[in-house]
Amino acid sequence: MNIVQVVLGNVLYFVLYIFLFVLIGRLVFDLVQSFARSWQPTGFVLVLAETTYTITDPPLRFLRRFIKPIRLGSIALDLSFTVLFIVVMVLIQFVALIPTM
Repeated sequence: MNIVQVVLGNVLYFVLYIFLFVLIGRLVFDLVQSFARSWQPTGFVLVLAETTYTITDPPLRFLRRFIKPIRLGSIALDLSFTVLFIVVMVLIQFVALIPTM
């Protein structure tokens, strides 16, 4: 087993897990904003929210070009977040196997 392969696998695993936690943070921010419409983050929470949206927006925008929202009456269900979450989870499972290959 190559040491570079092990280190690369561990780094990718760590980066994907951090991205997963940031994605969950975005979910929390989106839910708070949908239930408390007048809420505006300030101070450290504003910096945290801006960082979270900056990290997660590019992959979500990319997926939204191909995955259109599903119309359910007056509601549009955006599945791009769910697809990105599943893809990241699958990648984490795949990368976890790299050091054992």
